[in-house]
Amino acid sequence: MTSATTPVAAAELASRATMRFPNESAEYRRARTALLAEEIELRRHIELVAQMRRALPPGGEVTGDFRFEGEGGVVDMAGLFGDKGTLVTYSYMFGPQRERPCPMCTSLLSAWEGEARDIEQRVALAVIARSPLQRLVAFKKARGWRDLKLYSDTNGNFSRDYHAVSTDGGDEPALNVFTRRDGVIRHFWSGEMDFATADPGEDPRGAPDPMPLWTVLDMTPEGRGTDWYPKLDYV
Repeated sequence: MTSATTPVAAAELASRATMRFPNESAEYRRARTALLAEEIELRRHIELVAQMRRALPPGGEVTGDFRFEGEGGVVDMAGLFGDKGTLVTYSYMFGPQRERPCPMCTSLLSAWEGEARDIEQRVALAVIARSPLQRLVAFKKARGWRDLKLYSDTNGNFSRDYHAVSTDGGDEPALNVFTRRDGVIRHFWSGEMDFATADPGEDPRGAPDPMPLWTVLDMTPEGRGTDWYPKLDYV
């Protein structure tokens, strides 16, 4: 760990970097060093935002009549926490009106499946959808997911209260974090970047983006593009 001192300017840190690659030009190195300085600034801003998030005052108390059916039975909101004091929920766009689930949500959750056991060492993680449980479990098995915990929102109250239902009754993705302190469950944070907050020419996205897919593509010359999205299956 480093001590809490005034950080060195990002450009200075970037100039200290020692990586060089075969046959790179001086022009490439100048541009890459300038980019590295911006990457360092981005890293610092990500940490600043995380600190601001952790410093949020207590959110609203959770008081709704919420019921969830999981593979282990029916639980209330407290039951989603297990023995943890923090709960992360993802509202999966797989309502009963859909023949198949949202491909974007499925791509995200397929990545999270590989991290679920690690995440649950520190916090609880629950994936919630409005479809009946047997439908969710069938898709989970077909997809090869083992560690994600899927729950059916049996009365739909949670989905309505925490922005997973659109004005026309359709599905919306929603990422919510809750805390349980001294027996009181409160809302802590939600992803609030939607179409109203999107920059021109961009789809709504979080910052950092919770989808590893986009993180990887953002490192490539092609980028994430403007008209490509993941599918449930590829032929």
